[in-house]
Amino acid sequence: MAGRINDDDVKAVRDAVPIDAVVSEYLQLRNAGGGNLKGLCPFHDEKSPSFQVSPSKGLFHCFGCQEGGDTIAFVMKIDHLSFSETVERLAAKAGITLRYEEGGYNPGHQRGERIRLIEAHKAAARFYVEQLDSAEAEIGRKFLAERGFDQAAAQHFAVGYSPAGWDHLTRYLRGKGFSDKELILSGLSQDGRRGPIDRFRGRLMWPIRDVGGEVVGFGARKLRDDDNGPKYLNTPETPIYKKSQVLYGIDLAKKDIAKSSRAVVVEGYTDVMACHLAGVTTAIATCGTAFGGEHIKILRRLLMDNGSARVIFTFDGDAAGQKAALRAFEDDQKFAAETYIAIAPDGMDPCELRLAKGDEAVQELVEPRTPLFEFALRQIVARYDLETPAGRAAALDEAAPIVARIKNVASQHEVAVQLAGMVGILDTQFVVRRVAQLARWARDRGGRGPAPAAARPAPSASPAAPSPAAPAGPALNLRNPAHRTERELLKLALQRPALVSPAFDAYGVDEFTAPPYAAVRQTIAEAGGAEQGIDNAGDYLARVRDAAPDDRVRALVTELAVEPLHGRTVDEAYAGNHLVAVRLRAVDRRVRDVQGTLTRLGGHGDPEQLAAVQNELWVLQQYAQSLRNRGADAL
Repeated sequence: MAGRINDDDVKAVRDAVPIDAVVSEYLQLRNAGGGNLKGLCPFHDEKSPSFQVSPSKGLFHCFGCQEGGDTIAFVMKIDHLSFSETVERLAAKAGITLRYEEGGYNPGHQRGERIRLIEAHKAAARFYVEQLDSAEAEIGRKFLAERGFDQAAAQHFAVGYSPAGWDHLTRYLRGKGFSDKELILSGLSQDGRRGPIDRFRGRLMWPIRDVGGEVVGFGARKLRDDDNGPKYLNTPETPIYKKSQVLYGIDLAKKDIAKSSRAVVVEGYTDVMACHLAGVTTAIATCGTAFGGEHIKILRRLLMDNGSARVIFTFDGDAAGQKAALRAFEDDQKFAAETYIAIAPDGMDPCELRLAKGDEAVQELVEPRTPLFEFALRQIVARYDLETPAGRAAALDEAAPIVARIKNVASQHEVAVQLAGMVGILDTQFVVRRVAQLARWARDRGGRGPAPAAARPAPSASPAAPSPAAPAGPALNLRNPAHRTERELLKLALQRPALVSPAFDAYGVDEFTAPPYAAVRQTIAEAGGAEQGIDNAGDYLARVRDAAPDDRVRALVTELAVEPLHGRTVDEAYAGNHLVAVRLRAVDRRVRDVQGTLTRLGGHGDPEQLAAVQNELWVLQQYAQSLRNRGADAL
């Protein structure tokens, strides 16, 4: 039986692999001050970064969801690995040979499931690449050459070939020590009449990697007419491959996506290859499924949702491509980035365009063209007869709720004006008012979208505002020191945002114990954060008020924006004291929670769980001590 990993080796792995380098493989980090870095948390959805990394301490912590720990804890959490699996993976990356107590070297078959499946895919990828040089694979090499890809391109993307026989890969992997059970579980083999057979046979193979660069699946292209399978065959859902959570090319594109704040979404493997070879190194593609919410989460962490972020979708110009574009628009508002669509005039995809017109044509194609919302609206409006009043009214009825979903008030107004022109309604302000009315109804319904048509008053009517529900939780008590401090910090964020930003924007909603104040904090985040008020205070407060979910929160925003600040001298030191006080109380609350968990586990809990809880407690206690000793410098 394999023993535990030597403690000195675990420490060596921690020291050898910088936490910022590991975290940067999954999300973009930017300077947070004080030597720390920040980004969008990969463990929960958020719109402003509350996830911080301290390279000097080798620690991370999210002040939104309270996840935290060292490099090992991060990889364990994000890749769902055990402690030993994580150490083995990081050790391999750092070139460290691990020692195992009570049993020497850890045999391969005793390693964790995920590690074994990753290793099987890594071996399969090598096998397929080697097979591309075989005589049988001439048809695959010809396929690539006809699309403008030479041997160097195939090697760069690790394109391979699966032999046409029944079990070539299966026998190869058995020889590497993998069991039949592992091969079936991995999706590389499937059950045959006399045992496992290869899932992919006689096809061109593209390895699909996760954000960390590990091969987790394959995309296989049919080459022969006697192949009765689909044109493209992908790895089935496995413990390591979920098609809704992978993007082909993300391992190659992630650094340039983060650097340029731009991503290009194409439709296929050859399109990704063509874009990268043409110099568009931010291109990625989905793997046999529509672009959806999980893909957006991956991109948002790399784009960091800054104001200059761009996502450009390229779709074929046919009906299917237009349908795909409209489907992408359904999730458009999950991005803080601006989204565009690029369709070549002759309907060619990037691979065809590069072959016909060269690299410059591909580069020109993916320059931001038509905003995705404009494309979607034009597709909707085109379905109606705009020569008749009834047709114009029907087009407006379908398109206006879409414009109302745009969260940025200034953008919403601008698009409403454009919609009036598209539909042919001369009274532009009528369309603007209609869209604004629908947006208000959506906010009053808790962001669930405009009310159903049957429930809406006529456009000219003035709907009575529904009475907003009171925020849940205990009432405000200004004798409570925590409530007083939270109130003063929110006033600073609204009245003097330059004094508290960017630190304030990293604070989670749950750091505000009074529910009404938590609602205001969320509203500021919805409006883009306190940093939006540094250069234009008036517009900033208007945006915060417009982002309020109901009249009660909107009134509290106004109250806090005009109430005098209590400090005789309102400066950075005053703001820092309030930032620290709110954060320190939140950390102390979390310390108490973790201590309670530790007490419940006692000495009889799972050792790895116990170690993780103890590690979190240590991190929190160290951070609390740093806040007490260093004040705002520790934020």
